[in-house]
Amino acid sequence: MPGGDEPRSYYVGVDVGTGSVRAALVDQRGTLLAFADQPINQWEPQFNHHEQSSEDIWAACCVVSKKVVQGVNLHQIRGLGFDATCSLVVLDKQFRPLPVNHEGDSHRNVIMWLDHRAVSQVHRINETKHSVLQYVGGVMSVEMQAPKLLWLKENLRETCWDKAGHFFDLPDFLSWKATGVTARSLCSLVCKWTYSAEKGWDDSFWKMAGLEDLVTDNYSKIGNQVLPPGASLGSGLTPEAAKDLGLPPGIAVAASLIDAHAGGLGVIGADVKGHGLACEGQPVTSRLAVICGTSSCHMGISKNPIFVPGVWGPYFSAMVPGFWLNEGGQSVTGKLIDHVVQGHAAFPELQAKATARRQSVYAYLNSHLDLIKKAQPVGFLTVDLHVWPDFHGNRSPLADLTLKGMVSNSQFLHEGDGGPKGSRVGRSKVTGLKLSQDLDDLAILYLATVQAIALGTRLIIEAMESAGHSISTLFLCGGLSKNPLFVQMHADITGMPVVLSQEVESVLVGAAILGACASGDFASVQEAMAKMSKVGKVVFPRHEDKRYYDKKYQVFLKLVEHQKEYAAIMKGD
Repeated sequence: MPGGDEPRSYYVGVDVGTGSVRAALVDQRGTLLAFADQPINQWEPQFNHHEQSSEDIWAACCVVSKKVVQGVNLHQIRGLGFDATCSLVVLDKQFRPLPVNHEGDSHRNVIMWLDHRAVSQVHRINETKHSVLQYVGGVMSVEMQAPKLLWLKENLRETCWDKAGHFFDLPDFLSWKATGVTARSLCSLVCKWTYSAEKGWDDSFWKMAGLEDLVTDNYSKIGNQVLPPGASLGSGLTPEAAKDLGLPPGIAVAASLIDAHAGGLGVIGADVKGHGLACEGQPVTSRLAVICGTSSCHMGISKNPIFVPGVWGPYFSAMVPGFWLNEGGQSVTGKLIDHVVQGHAAFPELQAKATARRQSVYAYLNSHLDLIKKAQPVGFLTVDLHVWPDFHGNRSPLADLTLKGMVSNSQFLHEGDGGPKGSRVGRSKVTGLKLSQDLDDLAILYLATVQAIALGTRLIIEAMESAGHSISTLFLCGGLSKNPLFVQMHADITGMPVVLSQEVESVLVGAAILGACASGDFASVQEAMAKMSKVGKVVFPRHEDKRYYDKKYQVFLKLVEHQKEYAAIMKGD
């Protein structure tokens, strides 16, 4: 906790992730002074249906907020900022939860961001080829809100749709709970709801999508007052919310951000002087923020709109005011690594050995890889093993939710052409490997999976650069950025240096930056970014390994090419 030489101002940042709510107390220099987290419940009543409870989430926000301000002079707390996953919260006209499930359980009133129930609905929306789709890479994702809304209308008409008074993106729900103000953040509406910062809502899209009832009452159910992230909401924190959160009533509460965008805000503006980085003499548009947790999001900004096929955006002022944002992404990357490791036959042995050493399983795997690599670079252990990581479909840049995960042992491939006859395909499973299933095999499969995620990042960067972005440096944050192997593989495979923040909880710093802006302590979001974001470590690529990773990338591209070939063969006559 802060000692006697206390800074003048504090800000509270609250981050609602997929599995937990986290909060931090941050000062005006961006130093994290206190941290707390609290798990939140998830339900999966059937395959691809993922639900949460807004009441459960708010209760967890209250727990962590009270923890981080213990022992602090509350008069020094100037602002509060929220970020959250882009999940869909459904309330009735009296702001009570409504069920988003066939069971009629109104406690479960949140369709989570990773929910893929609306596959049919998103296909129909994409078939309209409406002009708003050009701002989401040409193809809308099943993870966006319009298809989920259409699913509710078509499947839960009586129990949910007809009774609904308010559809909130989760970050906007939190700011409403704190202030009683139903205004939406520009970030949420532009990125997930097809709102245009310049033109507003497009009536023709909603009518064409079969959601014409949302147009009535001037879009009151989905938002008709829109504010930029960091803008101060209403009269600040209400007395009721202040009591719940353990904070002073009336402090400034900011218009919110989606969690990945808060991570981008927390890292992308850092002062890089003295670190030998090319981006030091380049505009901020040369930086790509990669927020890597349960999923990975790739945030690139530009002065003018850039349309990248398969990459979301361009969104104006959705993250940094005055800049256009493109957002690439990889679904469930962190979850994929867990899935691969925990599903392996050697996992119980790994767990026991890691526990005995008081290490995480991933720290143990990293040290085990160092043991078995002998004289070669660790990345070379996967010379015969290649992974395509889209076990939950491809978000960017292929925008194809039908793609599956693949693992190939290239010893089975025809030398020279890598012909499809020898490759092995898995639907969230592994085939074509050696018969052994020991700890060495698990470690190498883990490494190949991490490399595949980094190769996917390279594919996204190439798509962005082909469309007009010029990127020289990666800024990583999120849970996976704490894994040194994950970071080094991203540097080696992209050929770019990776900047890590001084504060590892960059998403929370981003949320606190919002609160700082809302308080009026900074003149702009850019000023707050520059003063509250700091470089901690720079990881440079091993350029001597470039040829090896160029070959791995060629195989990576072959994997998806072959998967499509197989699908075409099986669909043929």
